[in-house]
Amino acid sequence: HVQLVESGGGSVQVGGSLRLSCVASGDTISRYCMGWFRQIPDKEREGVAGIESDGSTSYADSVKGRFTISRDNAKNTVYLQLSSLKPEDTAVYYCVRSNSAYSDRDGFGYWGQGTQVTVS
Repeated sequence: HVQLVESGGGSVQVGGSLRLSCVASGDTISRYCMGWFRQIPDKEREGVAGIESDGSTSYADSVKGRFTISRDNAKNTVYLQLSSLKPEDTAVYYCVRSNSAYSDRDGFGYWGQGTQVTVS
């Protein structure tokens, strides 16, 4: 049974930084695409960043240059470094894992419970 547990959210001032962590259990993450989504109230859920099994990364335009996704397969953990935070980054951030190994073509079926980030 795969579980993803996020941590590291909180309240921060504009321009500040946070590091989110996502620890996976029940399976190793090394073969899977991992990512972060966020849910802003009254808006559609947004894909923020993704990292493939080979380490290649992708970002939403809204966070490019400010957020950095990384993974530590030995710790079964994915990170999201948030920098230069803006009020519009306020959201619940969710860690996700792809359904299929080595590809996200079948979507992300595994989600954490979310961690709140508030920027003011």
